[in-house]
Amino acid sequence: MNLREQSKLLDFGKFERYFGIRNRYTLSSHTTGRQAMANKKGKTVRKIQTRKSPAVKKPAVSNRSRKSGRESISARVNRLFEKWDKPDSPGAALSVIQNGSIIYKRGYGCANLEYDIPITPASIFHVASVSKQFTAFAITVLAHQGNLSLDDEIQKHLPELPDFGNPITIRHLIHHTSGLRDQWELLMMAGWRLDDVITRAHILKLACRQKDLNFDPGAEHLYCNTGYTLMAEIVERITGQSFRQWTEANIFKPLKMSSTHFHDDHEMIVPNRTYSYAPAEDGEFRKSVLNYANVGATSLFTTVEDLAKWVQNFSDGRIGGKPVIQQMHQRGVLNSRKEIDYAFGLSIGQYRGLKIVGHGGSDAGYRSHLLQFPDQAFAVAVLSNLASFAPHELAHQVVDIYLADRFTPLEPFAGDYLSEELNTTYSLTVQDNQLIVRHIRREDIPLRHSGTDRFQSENGWLKLGFTRNSRKRITGFLLTGGRVRNLRFDKQS
Repeated sequence: MNLREQSKLLDFGKFERYFGIRNRYTLSSHTTGRQAMANKKGKTVRKIQTRKSPAVKKPAVSNRSRKSGRESISARVNRLFEKWDKPDSPGAALSVIQNGSIIYKRGYGCANLEYDIPITPASIFHVASVSKQFTAFAITVLAHQGNLSLDDEIQKHLPELPDFGNPITIRHLIHHTSGLRDQWELLMMAGWRLDDVITRAHILKLACRQKDLNFDPGAEHLYCNTGYTLMAEIVERITGQSFRQWTEANIFKPLKMSSTHFHDDHEMIVPNRTYSYAPAEDGEFRKSVLNYANVGATSLFTTVEDLAKWVQNFSDGRIGGKPVIQQMHQRGVLNSRKEIDYAFGLSIGQYRGLKIVGHGGSDAGYRSHLLQFPDQAFAVAVLSNLASFAPHELAHQVVDIYLADRFTPLEPFAGDYLSEELNTTYSLTVQDNQLIVRHIRREDIPLRHSGTDRFQSENGWLKLGFTRNSRKRITGFLLTGGRVRNLRFDKQS
């Protein structure tokens, strides 16, 4: 990265979207490339209205006020979605979950623009990579039943895969540390369109033709959809059932997730499903076609109501049991012994001082995010049928309303910080419940909480680790970015 590129990263206005970032909770690292190669022809259906939604602030609502202010909270949440809450726009469905029960749910916008069908909390969405936690769960259940070991080499169950010289285990597939090349990237490089019919057989043949790995297994973490497709195939070969059948019998039926299934047949009719859209360059919508007939990495069809039942299982372990649930939260460890944030189809982290467990998804025009706060028994599910929708951001804005009084207070971090080495001062301020870095020669840089006394820019490039004295007062921070590490800034009194 040269100095010009670093300067652009520091200019927050130019780097804003993640986890392009890998996926801000792993919204899927393949999203950008896949959308660039998607079908551009599609059918135009509706004109986007250009009226601007009013600016929405994120008010702090205490737990004590919820009972008396439920309507007020609902109105605040609805304002977050009002841009899409109209009959001629694709939109989203939302559920807010507390202690295993849905305390608020709502649909916004249209599920099918051609027939004017509105989105409701019962609308069925393709949730893309949110599927992965279900695949990891299936593998973990089979491991606890003694049907496989997570440390089995994958050729034990899939003998047609090539020997790459270094063993790849099922555990490597779970944590995206296998070194295998990603199926979507390979398909695009091979000339496929991602609105083609893509079956499991196509992907397995592609995996069997791989000649080399991206890196030695366990050496790095690189998001890889191929591994989760292979895990679904392993489940089928061990159980003798299709992945769809096994998950239906062992997950969805016991949890009464009656609107959920793995969609392994692209020609199957699914009542109450939403259709996928993307904005067109002329300000209209177009269809964003999805014809997947592969499962494991993607292709779960579900609703925000059913996801509440799945979230509850993380608390009570009704299926799988507590040992399986505990293992689902175990992070991967690289050969270097470095622990990564990715567990079993789940990303583990912190948001404003609270532990979070989440995952996002992105295929065609579908966007999804399921975000859990296990210590608060709280979760938010946001599912959308519009490619420009950002469910990660919306989910966190909903959280900001409901859990405002649970967060680490930001005010102690505010102040002026001087680097004697650079002879420059950064000012940190709190604005709309977010810590902002300000410098006279730079645009403002919003920060997000990434751990105890740790914050980082939205793209993860700029990191601040705060220091405290023996009385727990903040004395400064260490700044890391690019090729600069632990640059000292002292707080000015």
